[in-house]
Order: sequence, then structure tokens, then C-alpha cells
Amino acid sequence: MNVEIINLIAIRFLRLCALVLCVAFAVFLLMKASPIDPVDAYLGPAMAYVGPEQKMQIAAIWGLDRPVYEQFLRWAGNILTGDLGFSITYNAPVSEVMSGRIGASLTLTGLAWLLSGLLGFALGLVSAAYEGRWIDRVIRLYCYLLAAMPTFWLAMLMLALFSVKLGWTPNCCAGPIGVPSDQVSLLERIQHLILPLSALTLFGVAQIALHSRAKLIEVLQSDYITFARAQGARQGDIILRHGVRNAALPALTVLFASIGEIFGGAILAEQVFAWPGLGRATVEAGIRGDVALLLAIAMLMTVIVSTGNMIADLLYRVVDPRLREGA
Repeated sequence: MNVEIINLIAIRFLRLCALVLCVAFAVFLLMKASPIDPVDAYLGPAMAYVGPEQKMQIAAIWGLDRPVYEQFLRWAGNILTGDLGFSITYNAPVSEVMSGRIGASLTLTGLAWLLSGLLGFALGLVSAAYEGRWIDRVIRLYCYLLAAMPTFWLAMLMLALFSVKLGWTPNCCAGPIGVPSDQVSLLERIQHLILPLSALTLFGVAQIALHSRAKLIEVLQSDYITFARAQGARQGDIILRHGVRNAALPALTVLFASIGEIFGGAILAEQVFAWPGLGRATVEAGIRGDVALLLAIAMLMTVIVSTGNMIADLLYRVVDPRLREGA
């Protein structure tokens, strides 16, 4: 078993390396096919005062005057030496931009991922325990609505209600506007985190809840549960002793497999709430044609999502031993 797992991890690692390379090349080609001129995007309104010769000089400094394949090979060679390139959006090395924003993104997405798993699992257990009753119908309707609702629309709705209309929460950013990040108190950080965290958590609840409900219903309909009921076991004891244990691991696999959805939702949520994370940087990089920054973020997201999928696959093999034969 240990040898099979090691072989599986080794194979997945090689696939991950190939996937990262393919994603980087695809993003590079898409950015080159974009109608956005990186030089014009960098200059902004000042491009009206810059002549064609100066634009060509800027393009030459960035290496944009070279063939596409040569630009990609040069970028790939720099990556091997640890040089992620220079961000024209933030006028700083890509490594500095990402290191300054990854903490905010991981805080938001990590907490949302964890809370959505806990809340979704709890709702799934309650829904299965009261199958067919009004509370089950309410939870399922709630999950179906969340599953069909775009993240940005949910975020905008919550922003308009709780920040603009009621004034309960700040309307943007990770701290008070104009206050340096090192001077923002913990309470202020929490206040600014509540709304984007709530929006992103609600976005990830539906899939976990519905999957947990289906798994627990399957457990409650099994023969040994019928025997336990015949022995006088109560519904609450059955769910706590047998249901939670049998439904937890499958729910955990779905939770790891949903990492990609959480990160995708975070890109839109960060844009709506002006959260200073990698999601917002992704949008800015795409708008301004910042190839170096967008490539670095795409590779990081690929590694995180692929790692989550690999962990989910390993957990699936623990849940269903029949899958181990294909390891």
C-alpha cells in the first residue's frame, strides 16, 4: 500500500510539472493574442505624450520586440533561476508583488474553505436526519440557490445590503482607507474580513452539504443501521456514532476537490470588495497585459488546485479500496 501511494504521488508530481508548463504556455499565448498593448497599458493617460520611438524603446527593454517563442524561452529560463520577472502593473518584481499579497489571499480563501466545509457538513447532516421534512426542503432549496448563484452577484448583494444599506460592515479593503497595513489593529482586520469571508464561505457550502446529505442518507438506509434501530438505538445516537464517521471522509474528499472553485470565487470576491490579494492582482494583470505577473499567479494556482485534487484522490482510495487497484 505504501509503495502504491508513493508511486501515485510520484506520477502525480510529474503530471503536475507537465501541467504547469502547459498552463504557462497557454496563458502566454492567450496574453500575446490579447488586443491589449502592454506598453500602452503601462503608460496609461501618459501615452498621448509618448512618441512611437519611445514606445519602441520601452518594448525593447521588456523584450517585447523579440519573437514570441524567444520571449517564452527567455521567461522559462529566468523561472529556473528563481526570477519571476517584473510586473508592469505594480512597477515591482513579481516576487515582491506576490509575497505582499499572498497572505491576504490565503487568509481569505483558507478560512472560507475551512468554514464552508464545516458549515456544509453540518447542514448535510441535519438535512439527511430530517429527510423529507420541511427543514430538509429548506436546506436543499438554499443549497440549490447557492449553487446557481454567481459569486460576484452574491458578493455585490451582500455589499449593498450590509455595507451600503445597513452600514454594519466596511465596504472595501483589508483595513481603513489611508491607514498603513502595519498600523491596522486586529479588530479592524476582522471587521473588514467578515463580509468577503461570508460571501466566499456561502459560495462553497452547497456542494459539501448536498454530498454529505446523500452519503448520510445512504448510511442510514444500510442494514446495520436498520438492525441498530431494531435494538432501540435513537436517531441522534445513530447519526453521531455511525453517520458522522462514515460521511466525514467522503465530505473531506469533496472539500479538497473544491479548492479550485474557492480560488475561482475568490478572484471575483476580491475584486468586488477591493481585497488586496492575488485574485484582484489577477484581474489587474489581465486588464493591463502584465504577462509576467499573470503567469506567476497562474502557475501558483495550478499547483494549489492540483495538490488539492491529488489529496482528494488519495482520500477517495482510502474510502473505496477498489480504486487502489488502479493506483
